[in-house]
Amino acid sequence: MPFSPGPAAPAVRIWRWLPEALILAGGLLDFATPTHLTFTPFFAAAPMTAAAVRSFRGTMLIGIASTLAIAALVAFWDRLPGEQEVLNVATVATVSALALVTNRLVTNRTRQAVSARAVAEAVQHAVVPEPPRRAGELTIAARYRAADEEALIGGDLYAVVESRHGVRLMIGDVRGKGLGSAETVAVILGTFHEVAEDAPDLPALEQRLEAALFRERGQRPTLDGLEGFVTGVLAEFPAAEPGLLRVLNRGHPPPLLLTAAGEVRVLSPAVHAPPFGLGELAAEPSRADPVEVPPDGTLLLYTDGLSETRNAAGLFYDPVAALRGKSFPGPGELLEWLLADSVRYAAGGAADDMALLAARRDPDGYHPR
Repeated sequence: MPFSPGPAAPAVRIWRWLPEALILAGGLLDFATPTHLTFTPFFAAAPMTAAAVRSFRGTMLIGIASTLAIAALVAFWDRLPGEQEVLNVATVATVSALALVTNRLVTNRTRQAVSARAVAEAVQHAVVPEPPRRAGELTIAARYRAADEEALIGGDLYAVVESRHGVRLMIGDVRGKGLGSAETVAVILGTFHEVAEDAPDLPALEQRLEAALFRERGQRPTLDGLEGFVTGVLAEFPAAEPGLLRVLNRGHPPPLLLTAAGEVRVLSPAVHAPPFGLGELAAEPSRADPVEVPPDGTLLLYTDGLSETRNAAGLFYDPVAALRGKSFPGPGELLEWLLADSVRYAAGGAADDMALLAARRDPDGYHPR
């Protein structure tokens, strides 16, 4: 689920050869400079560098090679007092031994990090399961990217349910961090999956979600007023009205409707409503806005991790401008392009988690439930 741009392999390969390069550079400089100069630091740095990029055996071999190299040069030149020569060799040998200890510590920490990451990823999949790739006449894709790759569990969420009323989708963003955020995600998604099957319309579904947050906030001390509110969008492709989309927005970035011709339409709500969990602040009841969706039209739902991505100048990423005039073979390709383009825009950084959900209308591929 999480996206991470990968092409760091060439740089890794370069770093792996740095220990040999240090030994070679130390030897060449030793021969190219006056006899009173020594380059022991190069030979000492080689095994410590190997500790970070090589296996235990590889680090040991580099340590042996570096110690033998400095010993051979000392014996070849015989230019220093005996005590200093022994000290230089002993220094490299000692650093080599310390490099083996460092390598073992680094290896153990890496294994712990990998294990913790695997657990976090399993929990993320359990709390925010992957939506179906096909629902009704829709082809669906979803992506999640954590701002901190070592902490995959975030407050962004998405879900898709194919009900007797039509296909219903949700995307949301919990305001807050930590355990309360994860618990709120579980409450929202659990309620959505339970209620979306039978709720007669989106306002009824919205009210059930609101009631669930209010109830759980009173029963769970970790769900306080901050952690308990969620911006979100509910969307429905009604089974009885092909080509129609209904959208209900609760304080979330507006969805986008993309056409095959590259047009981008912002689905701003007619009535602005507060986030879930703050329903008592609403000035009037929420409403589900109807939208006509052409064949091959794609609905894009996203969290503000996308729209609040900043570049080096501090300017926000504009998905509307980025997508205008572009077309994609499917929703999966659309989301992959968005993730890669936002990473490029932010020069590889990410300030917030990002969840993306796309549904393309494909009447020709429709399969009854």
